[in-house]
Amino acid sequence: MLFIDIGIFNKEAKEMGFKSALYWTIGWVSLSLIFWGVLYLFGDHIHGIDNIEKLKQVIAQYNHPINIETDDYEYLLSKYRQNLGLEYITGYLIEYALSIDNIFVILMIFYSFGLEKKYYHKVLFWGILGAIIMRFLFIFVSSALIQEFSWVLYGFGLLLVFTGIKMFLERNHDEKFDTGDHKIVRLASKLFRVDNDYDGPAFITRKNGKIHITTLFVILLVIEFTDVIFAVDSVPAIFSITQDPYIVYFSNIFAIIGLRSLFFLIQNIIEKFRFLKIGLSVLLVFIGVKMLIHGYYQIPTMYSLLIVLGILLVSIFLSMIIPRKTLN
Repeated sequence: MLFIDIGIFNKEAKEMGFKSALYWTIGWVSLSLIFWGVLYLFGDHIHGIDNIEKLKQVIAQYNHPINIETDDYEYLLSKYRQNLGLEYITGYLIEYALSIDNIFVILMIFYSFGLEKKYYHKVLFWGILGAIIMRFLFIFVSSALIQEFSWVLYGFGLLLVFTGIKMFLERNHDEKFDTGDHKIVRLASKLFRVDNDYDGPAFITRKNGKIHITTLFVILLVIEFTDVIFAVDSVPAIFSITQDPYIVYFSNIFAIIGLRSLFFLIQNIIEKFRFLKIGLSVLLVFIGVKMLIHGYYQIPTMYSLLIVLGILLVSIFLSMIIPRKTLN
């Protein structure tokens, strides 16, 4: 789907308009919802479940909140599929919501480098492709650690509570990006020849018979580094909903591939969601607390979904009805 996007619909460097971004966003969200239905109907095929013993083993291994006292295979299988779908859509919603905060940072990077809007799409496409690979490694390594050391979940919980509180305290701070002093920019300058004068769509160019990387490629490296930092918060957040690495990965990837169109859809109105930072900070604290208490009490997946939805809807609703001048 990504290569159809870049290879057919967006071969030329051009600015994506609001209407086009809206259509693409609807398309990506629809695809994500279709996959929810696939999990609801065929989710047991992920782990090759074909008998009651295997089903009970998978439920116990990944700590799904399902009562396994009964031996009714069809009943348990239906409950398992339903819960798997709920875990996926809840994780997807969390990742999609947190990606909005990532859009703030990406916009700041683009503005700081003075990147032309017609190149936004290309940088985001390759950035997302790199993120898919990095998330794969991050998620399955994290899952292996959780399976081996259960206390890792408590570490993730503390990290999320800390991040949520930090986000709330710094919600009104103006973030700055120094294009000359950033560690990735300095590292790229040491490792490669950088052609700062090149103004075109290529990542690599030839100058005076020597190969140089362009500023566009440096921006891509910064975006990739930013996503790694962002993943440290967002991936543990989904592990609070499910410990099944496949569901964590699916929810991550479907949210990531929709990030590009979402970026173009809300880049001009993102400042209007001024309470979103508060909502996201509350969301992170809730998820962190959920992980910290998981050994004593498990919040049902449906309740988690409703709480996440409620936090996001309240923050958006307040942003719409409370004028900015009354915030002093």
